[in-house]
Amino acid sequence: MKDEKHLGLIIDSETHYKLRYIAKYEGRSGNRQVLYFIREGIRSFEGEHGKIPYFAGQAE
Repeated sequence: MKDEKHLGLIIDSETHYKLRYIAKYEGRSGNRQVLYFIREGIRSFEGEHGKIPYFAGQAE
């Protein structure tokens, strides 16, 4: 996809291990698990505070 963005993360070994553990348990790659967690966090935030408006090109 053209609109995909790269996000680098620096995390400690324990968090990385636990992320990979959960991802394997859920049948996801580590990257897909991170995206799942991010989307769930956004969904939760918007549920409490309302929809965040987004217009294409805004997240540059």
